[in-house]
Amino acid sequence: MSQMSSFPGLTHVAITVSDLPASTAWYTALFGSAPVLDEDEESGTFHHTVFSLDGGMLFGLHTHPDSGTPARFDERQVGLDHIAFQCSPDALPGWVERLDALGIEHGGIKNAHYGSGISFRDPDNIALEFFAPPVSTS
Repeated sequence: MSQMSSFPGLTHVAITVSDLPASTAWYTALFGSAPVLDEDEESGTFHHTVFSLDGGMLFGLHTHPDSGTPARFDERQVGLDHIAFQCSPDALPGWVERLDALGIEHGGIKNAHYGSGISFRDPDNIALEFFAPPVSTS
């Protein structure tokens, strides 16, 4: 068996949305940038709109032409619970201001021993968070 390095980080996250134009506009405002890709996937089984985030991370919005009636997201179901965007503790107040300016409801800054975060939801009710790990004092 070959030697493996540490477990690799994430390169992208893709979520399924019910209204691609509305979600694209919402995420464009949140990210402050336009998508870098907007196309039907070559197999024709889904359409994806992809944003490029800091650190080389990609964030995709998908629609599936063969899907039935869309349901609202519920983290209590098996699957995704939430997506957290990393930031520093000092950046959290700025994200509160940004969410307020965009009219996006949020829970304010919550602090815990494992870090601090701001929880909010997208148009499909998908749970999102700005998360700041605790500052190391060592």
